[in-house]
Amino acid sequence: MNDFSITGSQSSPAIQGNWEDGILAMQGDSYPENSYELFQQVFHWLESFLKDASRPLTLELKLLYLNTSSIKAMMDIFDLLEEAHHAGQTVAVNWHYDQRNERVAELAAEFKEDCNFPFAIIGHATSSGEPDET
Repeated sequence: MNDFSITGSQSSPAIQGNWEDGILAMQGDSYPENSYELFQQVFHWLESFLKDASRPLTLELKLLYLNTSSIKAMMDIFDLLEEAHHAGQTVAVNWHYDQRNERVAELAAEFKEDCNFPFAIIGHATSSGEPDET
């Protein structure tokens, strides 16, 4: 399998999958017109990585806003990671957010409640300073 990249837009996140490094990154807003179409590529890449790769996978998130269908897609992604974790694979999530946007931290915390794998919620100050990891 190869790396893949989806260019972000005003309503959809930029998404990059790095096969060699085991990183799936998403950043931006997510309220696409057709979330199934957008996330189908992500599911395919993720399922292939978890099936074929024998190295850890880290999901790096910098998502600002998610509509209902994007939240459902993220739940499905976290379910895949949970299955992989229970099967003994090393998976982790790092959800980065601007500390001025507590709504994002609350959403990430809701997702984290249902996950048994490592899931960090990392707040970043807009001024200089160290991230606050929860």
